[in-house]
Amino acid sequence: MRYFFTSFILDCRIKQHVKYTHLLHIYKKESVLVNTENCVTTDLDLKDTGFGYTLSLIGGKYKMIIIYWLAEHKVMRHNELKRRIGTISFKTLGITLKELEAEGIIIREEYPQIPPKVEYSLSERGRSLIPVLDIICEWGESNRPALLAK
Repeated sequence: MRYFFTSFILDCRIKQHVKYTHLLHIYKKESVLVNTENCVTTDLDLKDTGFGYTLSLIGGKYKMIIIYWLAEHKVMRHNELKRRIGTISFKTLGITLKELEAEGIIIREEYPQIPPKVEYSLSERGRSLIPVLDIICEWGESNRPALLAK
C-alpha cells in the first residue's frame, strides 16, 4: 500500500512534465498500476480528483490528529480525545467528530445509560487511511528542518 501511494504522488508530479504515452511506457516497465486520469493536472479542478477528495476527508487542523489517536487507542471517548489533543475546544472537537462520522471515517457508538456514554472508533474506511498517514509521518520525519540542517 505504501508503494501505491508513493507512486500516486510520483504520478501526479510526473504527469505535469512528461507526455502521457511516455508515462504508459514507464508504468508498463515498472508494472505500477496507477490511474493517471485521476491525478492533479492543470486542466482539472482539484476537488474533482481523487487527491482532492482525500484532502477533503483528512484536511483541517484536527482530523488527522483524531484519526491518529483513534488508530493508536482503538476506542476513545470525547473527553479522552480532548485530553490527548489538548489545544482543541469541546465545540470544535464535537463538530469535527460529527464530520468524520458523516464521512464514514469513524463510528460513534452511544450506550443507553445514565450518564450517557459515547465511544468513537475508526471504521474500516477510516482504518484504510492509516497507510496514508504513515507515509505523511515518514515524509515529515525525513524532511524536518532539524534533519535537513545536518
